[in-house]
Amino acid sequence: MTMMYTITELAREFEVTTRTIRYYEDKGLLSPTRCGQRRIYAPRDHVRLRLIMRGKRLGFSLEDIREMIDLYDVDATEVSQLNKFLEMIRMRQQALRRHQSDIAETLAELDQREDDCIRLLAVKTGVHTSQ
Repeated sequence: MTMMYTITELAREFEVTTRTIRYYEDKGLLSPTRCGQRRIYAPRDHVRLRLIMRGKRLGFSLEDIREMIDLYDVDATEVSQLNKFLEMIRMRQQALRRHQSDIAETLAELDQREDDCIRLLAVKTGVHTSQ
C-alpha cells in the first residue's frame, strides 16, 4: 500500500504551518487529491515538499524551485534537473559572495565611523574612552 499523508502530518514533519502547505498548493507546487474536504498527499507531494524546503533553506525563490522540480517530470534521468540545479547553485553563490563583500565594506565603514565618534567625544568631553 502506498503511504499517503494528511496536511497535518506533512506540517508536523516539515515543521511548517498547514497554511504554508496550502500556499504551496495554490502556487501549483503540490497537488493533493481530495477525499471530501480532506487533502490527501501522495509520496510525490512528500518528495516535492522536501525539495521545496531544501530550496527555501538555500535561498531559492519558489519560481526557481518550481523550475527544478518540473524538470524531473520532463527528464526522469535527472540530468536536466542536476544541470539546472548546478547553474542555480553557482548563481546563488555569486549573489551571496557579493552580499558578503558588501557586508564587509559596510562593517569596515561602521567601524571607522565608530572610531571617529569616539575620538570626537573624547575631544568634546575631555574624557578618553577605551574601545
